[in-house]
Order: sequence, then C-alpha cells, then structure tokens
Amino acid sequence: MAEVVSPVPGAGRREPGEVGRARGPPVTDPGAALSPQGEIIEGCRLPVLRRNQDNEDEWPLAEILSVKDISGRKLFYVHYIDFNKRLDEWVTHERLDLKKIQFPKKEAKTPTKNGLPGSRPGSPEREVKRKVEVVSPATPVPSETAPASVFPQNGSARRAVAAQPGRKRKSNCLGTDEDSQDSSDGIPSAPRMTGSLVSDRSHDDIVTRMKNIECIELGRHRLKPWYFSPYPQELTTLPVLYLCEFCLKYGRSLKCLQRHLTKCDLRHPPGNEIYRKGTISFFEIDGRKNKSYSQNLCLLAKCFLDHKTLYYDTDPFLFYVMTEYDCKGFHIVGYFSKEKESTEDYNVACILTLPPYQRRGYGKLLIEFSYELSKVEGKTGTPEKPLSDLGLLSYRSYWSQTILEILMGLKSESGERPQITINEISEITSIKKEDVISTLQYLNLINYYKGQYILTLSEDIVDGHERAMLKRLLRIDSKCLHFTPKDWSKRGKW
Repeated sequence: MAEVVSPVPGAGRREPGEVGRARGPPVTDPGAALSPQGEIIEGCRLPVLRRNQDNEDEWPLAEILSVKDISGRKLFYVHYIDFNKRLDEWVTHERLDLKKIQFPKKEAKTPTKNGLPGSRPGSPEREVKRKVEVVSPATPVPSETAPASVFPQNGSARRAVAAQPGRKRKSNCLGTDEDSQDSSDGIPSAPRMTGSLVSDRSHDDIVTRMKNIECIELGRHRLKPWYFSPYPQELTTLPVLYLCEFCLKYGRSLKCLQRHLTKCDLRHPPGNEIYRKGTISFFEIDGRKNKSYSQNLCLLAKCFLDHKTLYYDTDPFLFYVMTEYDCKGFHIVGYFSKEKESTEDYNVACILTLPPYQRRGYGKLLIEFSYELSKVEGKTGTPEKPLSDLGLLSYRSYWSQTILEILMGLKSESGERPQITINEISEITSIKKEDVISTLQYLNLINYYKGQYILTLSEDIVDGHERAMLKRLLRIDSKCLHFTPKDWSKRGKW
C-alpha cells in the first residue's frame, strides 16, 4: 500500500532536486492579467517560488487547487506540475508570479464524477503519464527455461553462469492488466472487482487532491502527512490529530488521548505474533477479526500512500505489522497488507514504512518478510501495481540484491560454467518470473552469445553488490518465523 515502504522518480517526472535550476522568475508576459473579477481562481496555473533540496530558489509551474481567506489574508493551495503530490502546500500571494498566469478555459470544463460535487470545473486536465522502459531489440528476452551463460565483461567478470532447462512450476497467474513495475507505472483503466486497493483515479476530485490533516502525533513521533486521508471531517480542522500508537484509535485532543490510554490495555498490535528476532516482531492481523484496528491502520497509511485508495471493507485482507520492542511496548514501524485470495499472485497489496523509520533498512525487511511468507506458501509473488516511488526503489533494490546473491553463490562443476534458469531463480527466491526478467534487464546483465543467453557479472556489479550487502544489517531469519498458511479458498467465510 506504507514503504510504504521508504521516498523513486518516474520517467518523465521531476523529483525534488532534479528540477531546473531557475535563478529567478520566468520571462514575464506583459499581456497577462488577472481574471475579469481581478481574482486568482481555482484551476489557474502559474510559476510559484519554492526551495529545492539544494536550498536554491526555483519557479516551477503549479496549479491552484484551492483558495482560502484567513483574517483577510489569502492563502493558495498549489500542486507543482510533474512533482509528487506530497510537495503540495499552502503558499502566500508573494510567492506567485502573476505575470505568467494561465486561466482555465471554459470549454475544457472537467465534468463532475458520477454527478457528485467536488470536481473542479474548468481546471486543466492532468495527464496521467506512464513510465515505460523499452527493452532494446538487440537484447532478446529469455524464456524461463532458455539456456544462458555468463562470460567476462571486458575481461573483468568474476562469475560465469549458464542456464539449463529448468523445472516447470505450476502457476495460477491469470495475467494482469498492468505490466511489471519496471516496465509500466500506469494506472488500471478500470478498478478490479476484488479486494484490490489500487486507486483507479475515477474519484480524484478537488477534495482528495488536497492534504486534509495538518499533523499526527503517534507515540513519541509527530508526522506531517503527505496525502489526503478520509478521517472524519470534524478532525481535519485540528492542528494536531492524536493517535494511540498501539490500537491506532484517533482523538481530537491530548486530553482525549490520555483518557483513552488509561483504558487501552494493548501494548502490541492485535493478532498473532508470527516472528520475533531481537527487538523486531511481526504480527499477523485478520482484517475481519480485527476490523477496527485494520481500518485505523488504513487511515494512517493513506496519509503516506497516494497510489492506493481506502476501502472500509478490510475483510479480504491480512495485515502484517512490523514493530520495534522496548520497555513500553511494541511500537509500529511499518506494515504490508495482502489479499487472502489473489488470482494474480499478489503477495503485497500496500506496503509502508512510517517516515520516522525510513532510510534505515526497514522497508527492505518488510519486502523480504513478504517473500519469506510466499516461500512457506510454496508460491511466487509480486507486489500489486502501481508502486509508490519509494516502494519501487525498495523493490528494485531488493530484487537486484536477492538475484545477484543467488548468481554469485553458484559453483561450477567439472570446470564448466555454473548454470541456472529463470524458473530456478524464481523458485529459490519466490520472486515472480516477470520480476526476475525485468530486474536482469534493469541491471543490463542479459546478453546473447553463440546461440545462448549469457548473464555477465562485471567487477563493478560484483563490487557494488558486495558493498550494498555490507550495509544491509537487517535480515529475516527464517528459523524465527512461526507461520502456518491457511487455504482461504476452502473457507466458506473469512
């Protein structure tokens, strides 16, 4: 869904720090003017002053989503075009370049969604940009059982791996509308009629495009939400929303939270603890048996996930919450959810690492745990698409490190190059074959030489992998996992 796992740029999209280094406002247009009423209205586009990651001023194009008046002073909620929505903010009049303002065209009105109010009339349509990685025709895509060998690249390869015909494995994959994340970041054209949490954007109106929670206090942390979350409307005007860090129940004041804590006897997430090593624990939570906690978890997660939509029907889902233990209890670090029954081999629906714990290896630990569960289940899995930018980063890194670990661990027999197939890699790691192939292409390891596929591991690849693994201190120990999978298809009701 968090991390969800932790914050990856899409092709054609600019990220903070990647934008043009503008030294001042754009060239002004002397013919530009305000609206006939002399007001800046919703749907206008114009350059807005902001600071980038290098602490430099820039003037990216932004769209006015809302205007409000506080004590006679106007504030404008802006979305920076081609930037992630988490950067949206309220700005003052002084940061707007009115000389380059673009007013919405009346003839390009955006129709309301299903006849409901909330859509922004006349606002310029946003294009849904799809990120596509094109595989060069010069690099054929190997079949799952096609032979592949690894030859030295410029004489510097340490490993040589040749693929043999592999064992075939039953798969109940029915095919998906989305490609793997490495080849497409697109949004489904229509929502699936399952428990999927993918947002189809059909209700992406002016309300859900704006952050509605100012600040969340969760235990010892204060979090600034990135996106809209459908908390009750009366709570959206509060300067701080207080959450119990153990049951995630929300309150409107610190006094409400303190009163709740005298009654709340939870010191860990509800459900079964299925993994513990050191201070790290995982709890499995049934969305039907623990509906209140699951809904509160989804509300919190939606503050940091833009690609997923929230359903209050949590029955079709299992939630795996990762916690860190101290003398006060088990504190939530992150989580992932998965459908009890997935016809598309999804082993993760939503995944998130909470912001205070990001960039510390927890996101990759969540991903590794999801594949450990798939190994116990005897299945291959893949995350539900599209991933968030941070989720894509974490998955690409995990796939790369896991596959390279397998390739570098192969030993040659009788002096010949070691051999392995895509099928075998998939079976060992539980990573779906499509993700294995896309990762090998992303790493540029696949070559075609003398009638067979070659996986070339250069010194740079090997050295980079070894350095990365030295930093990866958090790993899942399968001996500490106590998990018995259920066959949900045989259960009349969840």
